[in-house]
Amino acid sequence: IKDIARDLIRLYSKRRQESGFQFSPDTYMQTELEASFLYEDTPDQLRATQEVKADMERQRPMDRLVCGDVGFGKTEVAIRAAFKAATDGKQVAVLVPTTVLAYQHYRTFSSRLKDMPVRVDYLSRARSAKETRELLADLKDGKINILIGTHRLIGKSVKFQDLGLLIIDEEQKFGVAIKEKLKSLRTNVDVLTLTATPIPRTLQFSLLGARDLSIINTPPPNRYPVLTESITQDDEDIIKEAILLEMQRNGQVYVVCNRIEMLPRIENRLLRLVPEARTVIAHGQMPAGEMEDRLEAFINYDYDILISTTIIESGVDIPNVNTILIYAAQNYGLSDLHQLRGRVGRSNRKA
Repeated sequence: IKDIARDLIRLYSKRRQESGFQFSPDTYMQTELEASFLYEDTPDQLRATQEVKADMERQRPMDRLVCGDVGFGKTEVAIRAAFKAATDGKQVAVLVPTTVLAYQHYRTFSSRLKDMPVRVDYLSRARSAKETRELLADLKDGKINILIGTHRLIGKSVKFQDLGLLIIDEEQKFGVAIKEKLKSLRTNVDVLTLTATPIPRTLQFSLLGARDLSIINTPPPNRYPVLTESITQDDEDIIKEAILLEMQRNGQVYVVCNRIEMLPRIENRLLRLVPEARTVIAHGQMPAGEMEDRLEAFINYDYDILISTTIIESGVDIPNVNTILIYAAQNYGLSDLHQLRGRVGRSNRKA
Protein backbone atom coordinates (compact mmCIF):
# COMPACT_ATOMS: atom_id res chain seq x y z
CA ILE A 1 0.00 0.00 0.00
CA LYS A 2 2.84 2.37 0.86
CA ASP A 3 4.43 1.74 -2.55
CA ILE A 4 1.20 2.46 -4.38
CA ALA A 5 0.67 5.62 -2.30
CA ARG A 6 4.21 6.82 -2.99
CA ASP A 7 3.83 6.19 -6.72
CA LEU A 8 0.48 7.99 -6.72
CA ILE A 9 1.89 11.10 -5.06
CA ARG A 10 4.86 11.05 -7.42
CA LEU A 11 2.60 10.67 -10.44
CA TYR A 12 0.29 13.50 -9.37
CA SER A 13 3.14 15.91 -8.68
CA LYS A 14 4.78 14.96 -11.99
CA ARG A 15 1.51 15.64 -13.80
CA ARG A 16 1.27 19.02 -12.07
CA GLN A 17 4.71 20.03 -13.39
CA GLU A 18 4.35 18.62 -16.90
CA SER A 19 3.03 20.73 -19.69
CA GLY A 20 0.39 18.83 -21.63
CA PHE A 21 -0.96 19.41 -25.10
CA GLN A 22 -2.77 22.71 -25.40
CA PHE A 23 -5.92 22.13 -27.44
CA SER A 24 -7.01 24.92 -29.74
CA PRO A 25 -10.23 26.89 -29.16
CA ASP A 26 -13.56 25.57 -30.48
CA THR A 27 -13.92 25.14 -34.22
CA TYR A 28 -17.14 25.63 -36.19
CA MET A 29 -17.54 21.82 -36.23
CA GLN A 30 -17.57 21.77 -32.41
CA THR A 31 -20.34 24.39 -32.39
CA GLU A 32 -22.26 22.36 -34.96
CA LEU A 33 -21.97 19.17 -32.88
CA GLU A 34 -23.18 20.93 -29.75
CA ALA A 35 -26.10 22.49 -31.62
CA SER A 36 -27.16 19.05 -32.91
CA PHE A 37 -27.83 17.79 -29.34
CA LEU A 38 -31.50 16.75 -29.25
CA TYR A 39 -32.17 18.17 -25.80
CA GLU A 40 -31.48 21.50 -24.24
CA ASP A 41 -28.40 21.54 -22.01
CA THR A 42 -29.15 21.86 -18.32
CA PRO A 43 -27.25 24.78 -16.66
CA ASP A 44 -24.88 22.37 -14.89
CA GLN A 45 -24.25 20.40 -18.05
CA LEU A 46 -23.30 23.58 -19.86
CA ARG A 47 -20.99 24.60 -17.02
CA ALA A 48 -19.32 21.17 -16.92
CA THR A 49 -18.75 21.29 -20.69
CA GLN A 50 -17.19 24.75 -20.45
CA GLU A 51 -14.94 23.74 -17.56
CA VAL A 52 -13.73 20.62 -19.39
CA LYS A 53 -13.00 22.59 -22.56
CA ALA A 54 -11.20 25.34 -20.62
CA ASP A 55 -9.04 22.65 -18.98
CA MET A 56 -8.19 21.16 -22.37
CA GLU A 57 -7.14 24.55 -23.72
CA ARG A 58 -4.76 25.06 -20.81
CA GLN A 59 -1.11 23.97 -20.79
CA ARG A 60 -1.41 21.75 -17.74
CA PRO A 61 -2.74 18.18 -18.28
CA MET A 62 -6.42 18.04 -17.33
CA ASP A 63 -7.54 15.84 -14.45
CA ARG A 64 -11.24 16.48 -13.96
CA LEU A 65 -13.96 14.47 -12.26
CA VAL A 66 -17.49 15.05 -13.56
CA CYS A 67 -19.88 13.87 -10.90
CA GLY A 68 -23.59 13.82 -11.67
CA ASP A 69 -26.50 11.59 -10.81
CA VAL A 70 -27.51 8.69 -13.07
CA GLY A 71 -29.13 9.93 -16.26
CA PHE A 72 -28.09 13.57 -15.87
CA GLY A 73 -26.16 13.77 -19.15
CA LYS A 74 -22.51 13.02 -18.34
CA THR A 75 -22.03 11.06 -21.58
CA GLU A 76 -22.82 14.12 -23.69
CA VAL A 77 -20.07 16.07 -21.91
CA ALA A 78 -17.67 13.21 -22.73
CA ILE A 79 -18.69 13.14 -26.41
CA ARG A 80 -17.99 16.86 -26.77
CA ALA A 81 -14.59 16.55 -25.11
CA ALA A 82 -13.71 13.54 -27.28
CA PHE A 83 -14.68 15.38 -30.44
CA LYS A 84 -12.67 18.44 -29.42
CA ALA A 85 -9.59 16.23 -29.00
CA ALA A 86 -10.21 14.41 -32.29
CA THR A 87 -10.53 17.62 -34.32
CA ASP A 88 -7.09 18.60 -33.02
CA GLY A 89 -5.62 15.39 -34.42
CA LYS A 90 -5.29 13.62 -31.06
CA GLN A 91 -6.62 10.14 -30.29
CA VAL A 92 -9.13 9.47 -27.52
CA ALA A 93 -9.45 6.37 -25.33
CA VAL A 94 -12.75 5.73 -23.52
CA LEU A 95 -12.44 3.12 -20.77
CA VAL A 96 -15.64 1.39 -19.61
CA PRO A 97 -16.23 -1.51 -17.19
CA THR A 98 -18.39 -3.88 -19.26
CA THR A 99 -18.76 -5.25 -22.78
CA VAL A 100 -22.41 -4.16 -22.75
CA LEU A 101 -21.47 -0.57 -22.00
CA ALA A 102 -18.63 -0.54 -24.56
CA TYR A 103 -21.10 -1.57 -27.24
CA GLN A 104 -23.71 0.93 -26.10
CA HIS A 105 -21.24 3.82 -25.99
CA TYR A 106 -20.04 2.83 -29.44
CA ARG A 107 -23.61 3.20 -30.69
CA THR A 108 -24.15 6.50 -28.86
CA PHE A 109 -20.85 8.06 -29.98
CA SER A 110 -21.34 6.84 -33.56
CA SER A 111 -24.84 8.25 -33.85
CA ARG A 112 -23.81 11.61 -32.34
CA LEU A 113 -20.72 11.90 -34.57
CA LYS A 114 -22.08 10.30 -37.73
CA ASP A 115 -21.84 13.46 -39.86
CA MET A 116 -18.39 14.36 -38.56
CA PRO A 117 -15.01 13.37 -40.05
CA VAL A 118 -13.98 11.10 -37.14
CA ARG A 119 -13.78 7.33 -36.86
CA VAL A 120 -15.15 5.66 -33.72
CA ASP A 121 -14.51 2.00 -32.90
CA TYR A 122 -14.67 -0.32 -29.91
CA LEU A 123 -12.53 -3.06 -28.41
CA SER A 124 -13.95 -5.78 -26.16
CA ARG A 125 -14.17 -9.55 -25.96
CA ALA A 126 -17.08 -9.34 -28.40
CA ARG A 127 -14.70 -8.62 -31.29
CA SER A 128 -13.20 -11.55 -33.17
CA ALA A 129 -9.41 -12.03 -33.24
CA LYS A 130 -9.26 -10.85 -36.87
CA GLU A 131 -11.30 -7.70 -36.16
CA THR A 132 -9.11 -6.96 -33.14
CA ARG A 133 -5.91 -7.37 -35.19
CA GLU A 134 -7.10 -4.98 -37.91
CA LEU A 135 -8.36 -2.53 -35.32
CA LEU A 136 -5.03 -2.45 -33.44
CA ALA A 137 -3.12 -1.92 -36.71
CA ASP A 138 -5.40 0.99 -37.64
CA LEU A 139 -5.04 2.43 -34.15
CA LYS A 140 -1.26 2.37 -34.39
CA ASP A 141 -1.44 4.12 -37.79
CA GLY A 142 -3.72 6.79 -36.34
CA LYS A 143 -6.72 5.84 -38.47
CA ILE A 144 -9.02 5.50 -35.45
CA ASN A 145 -9.80 8.76 -33.63
CA ILE A 146 -11.92 7.51 -30.73
CA LEU A 147 -11.55 4.02 -29.27
CA ILE A 148 -14.00 2.75 -26.67
CA GLY A 149 -13.05 -0.35 -24.74
CA THR A 150 -13.08 -2.49 -21.62
CA HIS A 151 -9.94 -3.43 -19.63
CA ARG A 152 -8.45 -4.62 -22.92
CA LEU A 153 -7.42 -1.03 -23.64
CA ILE A 154 -4.62 -1.48 -21.10
CA GLY A 155 -3.24 -4.58 -22.86
CA LYS A 156 0.37 -4.57 -24.04
CA SER A 157 -0.72 -4.97 -27.67
CA VAL A 158 -2.72 -1.72 -27.67
CA LYS A 159 -0.54 1.09 -29.08
CA PHE A 160 -1.92 4.56 -29.74
CA GLN A 161 -0.24 6.74 -32.32
CA ASP A 162 -0.92 9.96 -30.43
CA LEU A 163 -3.15 9.66 -27.35
CA GLY A 164 -4.41 13.04 -26.18
CA LEU A 165 -7.43 12.35 -23.98
CA LEU A 166 -8.46 9.50 -21.71
CA ILE A 167 -12.09 9.27 -20.56
CA ILE A 168 -12.92 6.87 -17.73
CA ASP A 169 -16.63 6.15 -17.45
CA GLU A 170 -18.17 4.64 -14.30
CA GLU A 171 -14.84 5.05 -12.55
CA GLN A 172 -16.12 3.41 -9.36
CA LYS A 173 -15.75 0.07 -11.17
CA PHE A 174 -11.99 0.31 -11.66
CA GLY A 175 -9.24 -0.29 -9.15
CA VAL A 176 -6.64 2.36 -8.42
CA ALA A 177 -3.85 0.36 -10.06
CA ILE A 178 -5.63 0.21 -13.43
CA LYS A 179 -6.47 3.91 -13.52
CA GLU A 180 -2.98 4.99 -12.57
CA LYS A 181 -1.39 2.53 -14.99
CA LEU A 182 -3.36 4.27 -17.71
CA LYS A 183 -2.19 7.70 -16.61
CA SER A 184 1.44 6.65 -16.36
CA LEU A 185 1.32 5.48 -20.00
CA ARG A 186 1.72 9.16 -20.74
CA THR A 187 1.93 11.57 -17.84
CA ASN A 188 0.80 14.41 -20.05
CA VAL A 189 -2.50 12.94 -21.28
CA ASP A 190 -5.67 14.84 -20.36
CA VAL A 191 -7.94 12.73 -18.14
CA LEU A 192 -11.70 13.07 -17.72
CA THR A 193 -13.45 10.83 -15.19
CA LEU A 194 -17.23 10.34 -15.03
CA THR A 195 -19.25 8.78 -12.23
CA ALA A 196 -22.54 9.01 -10.34
CA THR A 197 -21.25 7.20 -7.26
CA PRO A 198 -17.60 8.19 -6.76
CA ILE A 199 -15.45 6.09 -4.47
CA PRO A 200 -14.09 7.91 -1.40
CA ARG A 201 -10.51 8.10 -2.69
CA THR A 202 -11.59 9.85 -5.89
CA LEU A 203 -13.70 12.27 -3.90
CA GLN A 204 -10.84 12.86 -1.46
CA PHE A 205 -8.44 13.66 -4.33
CA SER A 206 -10.99 16.10 -5.75
CA LEU A 207 -11.59 17.84 -2.43
CA LEU A 208 -7.83 18.07 -1.81
CA GLY A 209 -7.46 19.78 -5.15
CA ALA A 210 -5.30 17.03 -6.72
CA ARG A 211 -7.97 16.93 -9.42
CA ASP A 212 -10.73 19.34 -10.42
CA LEU A 213 -14.40 18.68 -9.79
CA SER A 214 -17.51 19.49 -11.83
CA ILE A 215 -20.89 18.61 -10.39
CA ILE A 216 -24.04 18.14 -12.48
CA ASN A 217 -26.93 18.66 -10.09
CA THR A 218 -29.84 19.62 -12.32
CA PRO A 219 -31.97 16.81 -13.73
CA PRO A 220 -33.12 17.15 -17.36
CA PRO A 221 -36.60 18.71 -17.65
CA ASN A 222 -39.63 16.34 -17.43
CA ARG A 223 -37.81 13.86 -15.20
CA TYR A 224 -39.72 12.23 -12.37
CA PRO A 225 -38.05 10.68 -9.33
CA VAL A 226 -38.08 6.87 -9.39
CA LEU A 227 -40.69 5.33 -7.11
CA THR A 228 -38.87 2.69 -5.04
CA GLU A 229 -40.59 0.01 -2.97
CA SER A 230 -38.79 -2.55 -0.90
CA ILE A 231 -40.78 -5.73 -0.50
CA THR A 232 -39.67 -8.07 2.22
CA GLN A 233 -41.35 -11.25 1.08
CA ASP A 234 -41.54 -12.47 -2.48
CA ASP A 235 -45.12 -11.64 -3.48
CA GLU A 236 -46.27 -13.00 -6.85
CA ASP A 237 -49.25 -10.63 -7.05
CA ILE A 238 -47.01 -7.57 -6.77
CA ILE A 239 -44.60 -8.92 -9.40
CA LYS A 240 -47.44 -9.74 -11.78
CA GLU A 241 -49.09 -6.36 -11.28
CA ALA A 242 -45.82 -4.46 -11.82
CA ILE A 243 -45.07 -6.29 -15.08
CA LEU A 244 -48.63 -5.96 -16.43
CA LEU A 245 -48.78 -2.22 -15.64
CA GLU A 246 -45.51 -1.65 -17.50
CA MET A 247 -46.62 -3.74 -20.48
CA GLN A 248 -49.95 -1.89 -20.69
CA ARG A 249 -48.09 1.36 -21.37
CA ASN A 250 -45.89 -0.42 -23.95
CA GLY A 251 -42.87 -0.24 -21.69
CA GLN A 252 -40.25 -2.86 -20.88
CA VAL A 253 -38.97 -4.44 -17.67
CA TYR A 254 -35.57 -5.37 -16.22
CA VAL A 255 -35.37 -8.31 -13.82
CA VAL A 256 -32.00 -8.49 -12.04
CA CYS A 257 -30.62 -11.47 -10.16
CA ASN A 258 -26.90 -11.96 -9.67
CA ARG A 259 -26.90 -15.75 -9.70
CA ILE A 260 -26.72 -17.07 -13.24
CA GLU A 261 -28.12 -20.49 -12.33
CA MET A 262 -31.30 -18.79 -11.02
CA LEU A 263 -32.10 -16.93 -14.26
CA PRO A 264 -33.89 -19.77 -16.14
CA ARG A 265 -35.93 -20.52 -12.99
CA ILE A 266 -37.00 -16.87 -12.76
CA GLU A 267 -37.89 -16.87 -16.46
CA ASN A 268 -40.18 -19.92 -16.04
CA ARG A 269 -41.84 -18.31 -13.10
CA LEU A 270 -42.48 -15.00 -14.90
CA LEU A 271 -43.91 -16.86 -17.90
CA ARG A 272 -46.25 -18.68 -15.55
CA LEU A 273 -47.40 -15.37 -14.03
CA VAL A 274 -47.55 -13.38 -17.29
CA PRO A 275 -47.81 -15.88 -20.18
CA GLU A 276 -48.08 -13.16 -22.86
CA ALA A 277 -44.71 -11.60 -21.94
CA ARG A 278 -41.72 -12.06 -24.29
CA THR A 279 -38.66 -12.76 -22.14
CA VAL A 280 -34.93 -12.94 -22.85
CA ILE A 281 -31.96 -13.86 -20.64
CA ALA A 282 -28.54 -12.16 -20.76
CA HIS A 283 -25.45 -12.60 -18.60
CA GLY A 284 -21.69 -12.25 -18.81
CA GLN A 285 -20.86 -15.93 -19.26
CA MET A 286 -22.59 -16.07 -22.65
CA PRO A 287 -20.56 -15.83 -25.83
CA ALA A 288 -20.17 -12.06 -26.24
CA GLY A 289 -21.70 -11.94 -29.72
CA GLU A 290 -24.83 -13.71 -28.51
CA MET A 291 -25.17 -11.34 -25.57
CA GLU A 292 -24.93 -8.34 -27.91
CA ASP A 293 -27.56 -9.79 -30.26
CA ARG A 294 -29.95 -10.34 -27.38
CA LEU A 295 -29.46 -6.83 -26.05
CA GLU A 296 -29.87 -5.40 -29.54
CA ALA A 297 -33.17 -7.31 -29.88
CA PHE A 298 -34.30 -6.03 -26.48
CA ILE A 299 -33.44 -2.43 -27.43
CA ASN A 300 -35.45 -2.91 -30.64
CA TYR A 301 -38.43 -3.99 -28.50
CA ASP A 302 -38.50 -7.63 -29.65
CA TYR A 303 -38.84 -8.58 -25.96
CA ASP A 304 -40.74 -7.16 -22.99
CA ILE A 305 -38.59 -8.47 -20.14
CA LEU A 306 -34.80 -8.69 -19.86
CA ILE A 307 -33.72 -11.14 -17.17
CA SER A 308 -30.06 -10.52 -16.41
CA THR A 309 -27.26 -10.30 -13.88
CA THR A 310 -25.88 -6.88 -12.92
CA ILE A 311 -24.22 -6.49 -16.34
CA ILE A 312 -26.81 -3.76 -16.92
CA GLU A 313 -25.77 -1.89 -13.79
CA SER A 314 -23.25 0.52 -15.30
CA GLY A 315 -24.49 3.21 -17.62
CA VAL A 316 -26.89 1.19 -19.80
CA ASP A 317 -29.48 3.55 -21.26
CA ILE A 318 -32.75 2.20 -22.68
CA PRO A 319 -35.41 4.90 -22.12
CA ASN A 320 -38.32 2.51 -22.80
CA VAL A 321 -37.55 0.42 -19.69
CA ASN A 322 -39.26 1.91 -16.66
CA THR A 323 -39.76 -0.94 -14.22
CA ILE A 324 -36.95 -2.89 -12.56
CA LEU A 325 -37.28 -5.87 -10.20
CA ILE A 326 -34.20 -6.70 -8.13
CA TYR A 327 -33.98 -10.11 -6.46
CA ALA A 328 -32.09 -10.50 -3.16
CA ALA A 329 -31.45 -6.77 -2.83
CA GLN A 330 -29.75 -7.30 0.52
CA ASN A 331 -26.72 -8.70 -1.34
CA TYR A 332 -25.89 -5.39 -3.03
CA GLY A 333 -24.03 -2.33 -1.83
CA LEU A 334 -25.64 1.12 -1.74
CA SER A 335 -23.85 2.35 -4.82
CA ASP A 336 -24.89 -0.83 -6.71
CA LEU A 337 -28.54 -0.29 -5.84
CA HIS A 338 -28.34 3.40 -6.70
CA GLN A 339 -26.80 2.57 -10.09
CA LEU A 340 -29.38 -0.16 -10.74
CA ARG A 341 -32.25 2.15 -9.89
CA GLY A 342 -30.74 4.68 -12.28
CA ARG A 343 -31.35 2.29 -15.20
CA VAL A 344 -35.04 3.26 -15.18
CA GLY A 345 -36.77 6.63 -15.27
CA ARG A 346 -34.56 7.87 -18.11
CA SER A 347 -37.41 9.41 -20.11
CA ASN A 348 -40.48 11.46 -19.23
CA ARG A 349 -42.35 8.50 -17.69
CA LYS A 350 -42.81 7.73 -14.00
CA ALA A 351 -40.61 4.75 -13.22
